[in-house]
Amino acid sequence: MEKQKAIGKAEIARAIETLNRYKRGKANLERRIVEDELWWELRHWEVIRNGRVPPAGRGPEPTSAWLFNAILNKHADAMDSYPEPLVLPREPSDEESARALSEVLPVVLESNGFEQVWSDGWWEKLKHGTAAYGVFWNSRKENGLGDIDVRGIDLLKLFWEPGVTDIQKSRNLFIVELADIDQLEAQYPQYKGRLSGGAVDVKQYIHDSAADTSGKTVVVDWYYKSRRSTGQTVLHYAKLVGDILLYASENDPLYAGRGWYDDGLYPVVLDVLFPEKGAPAGFGYVAVCKDPQLYIDKLSSNILESSMMGTKKRFFASASTAVNEEEFLDWSKPIVHVEGELDDRRLQEIMVQPLSGVYVDVLRMKIEEMKDTAANRDVNAGSAQAGVTAAAAIAALQEAGDKASRDMIAASYRAHVSVSSMAVSRMRQFYDETRTFRVTGEGGAYRFVGVSNAALREQEAGRGPDGETLYRRPVFDLKIRAQKKNPFSRMEQNERAKELYQAGFFDPNRAQEALGALEVMSFEGVEKVREWVKKGQTLAQMCHQLSERVKLLEGQLQGSGGESAPAYPQAGESGGTVGDGLARSVKAARNPKPSLLERLAKRSDGHPANF
Repeated sequence: MEKQKAIGKAEIARAIETLNRYKRGKANLERRIVEDELWWELRHWEVIRNGRVPPAGRGPEPTSAWLFNAILNKHADAMDSYPEPLVLPREPSDEESARALSEVLPVVLESNGFEQVWSDGWWEKLKHGTAAYGVFWNSRKENGLGDIDVRGIDLLKLFWEPGVTDIQKSRNLFIVELADIDQLEAQYPQYKGRLSGGAVDVKQYIHDSAADTSGKTVVVDWYYKSRRSTGQTVLHYAKLVGDILLYASENDPLYAGRGWYDDGLYPVVLDVLFPEKGAPAGFGYVAVCKDPQLYIDKLSSNILESSMMGTKKRFFASASTAVNEEEFLDWSKPIVHVEGELDDRRLQEIMVQPLSGVYVDVLRMKIEEMKDTAANRDVNAGSAQAGVTAAAAIAALQEAGDKASRDMIAASYRAHVSVSSMAVSRMRQFYDETRTFRVTGEGGAYRFVGVSNAALREQEAGRGPDGETLYRRPVFDLKIRAQKKNPFSRMEQNERAKELYQAGFFDPNRAQEALGALEVMSFEGVEKVREWVKKGQTLAQMCHQLSERVKLLEGQLQGSGGESAPAYPQAGESGGTVGDGLARSVKAARNPKPSLLERLAKRSDGHPANF
């Protein structure tokens, strides 16, 4: 009798019902994300009109890009500090593995185009408040060998349990994608002709061109957690199309007991900008700044409309004065014919009162509010106050104004730690064979590093009190550092180096006070400066000791009557001690021997020789 599978029709029906419930709980977030995208695309007048058809002869609808510019600058700050993982061991026996992971992990991320993934994630984080990253194992990569797959996930296609603040605490997690039916049928030929159903409708963005979804179907990746009798949490995975089960890890003998991923975590990391209570996702700059952006554009619309009215002449014409309107509106006509009498009472210009300057001040006030709200002052965009020209001064102003950017980047670094940790977990689980990576060092030199999970998996750690074998799993700490720095940061460092030089920090005679000042200073590269100052201090001390030794030897030579000593050891004679060599050098310097040319230039009688 065939054993009943853990995931069957009933479980699939419950999963689809759960997915639809999660989608209903996420409806407000999906609606906000779609509207935020329109604000980002400078199409917010469509949101303001709320789908209504614009009236004929409507006023101007300006779309200033203050909000766009604020997001643009924050994204530039993030990419200037692109992260690089550093793996640190917790035990001496794991140092070699940690060193190899530190070299290989950036290469694995680079092979996934993670810089582009990171850039796209930051756009999502700044616009909508949340960037979602997925760390999966793709068995089809590397010609079937399999490798780590790191990619971004659209928030509209991710569903979690409503009310949880940590996505790992959700009972289920769904990732929904549209896939081509013909490709699915080629991969699963046993279900040919049955894969056109959909378990859920996917919310779509509003595009200028309608997306063609014919020939596509909705594929659901369902992740869920279950507990073993031992209390350990196990993560399982199933793939659905409508009510058809394409794969389930619980039905696979290879994964039924251990779970899909050994770490027991959902393979999704959320990087939140501004957190929101009761939800793992947050909100972004569009939600914060669209109110001042709205009034900036509305005020601009009114000011522009008033300006257009003031610059276009209009007239009141009496019905008793028949004015040839065609001639009147044609400015190329030198004569306009009028029937009847013409005076100021029958034809009068409509005078438009100019707007007060206070309205322009209000507009400027809303623009300043936008800058303050977005923490995007002029100095953050590269401008500086009048009179500030020094690179160090501008850098100091930028450093003070970049507090918000540094806080956001630090939060993304914490998310990057989770992404890197999951990548290491995938290596530990799936890197059964040694894989070779090319690691590029400074100057473009490269070498090859081999990595397998042999040093990452559980290892014997001795015997317990009852004779049982104890195991330990290598654990690593992950630190994130900025891989790149913007050109202005390099200018700032160059300016600082010149200032330290002018202040005498590299003078060996002032090394002690320089070291005292460096102890309380904090800037990038301070350790290298401290090392150079210490080297200079050590060299100065050695020179001082050498000078004192030379003086001592000179005194000893003078006390011995100034007897001649050879400057260098003679043939067959040992060099002696350093002190002996110094004594000979000092004696030779005080009583120099005549050169060979001088000796040859003299005859035995002391007269110069003729050559």
